Amino acid sequence: MGPYEIAECPGVSWQRFQQLARYPTFPKPYQELLGTKVWLAEDVEAWIKKHRQPGPTEDDTPD
Repeated sequence: MGPYEIAECPGVSWQRFQQLARYPTFPKPYQELLGTKVWLAEDVEAWIKKHRQPGPTEDDTPD
């Protein structure tokens, strides 16, 4: 996955992805190419699943 695909995955902006990529817990790039980095999809998806706060549920909606 490249940076733009990662930014779309959790539904965050490109700027927010850049912040997340600096977190020490964020997966290291699988490879660094000229001009960009790429990550393994399973590493990024596992990180998102572990660190992303859950969205609201039906119980969270007002009556």
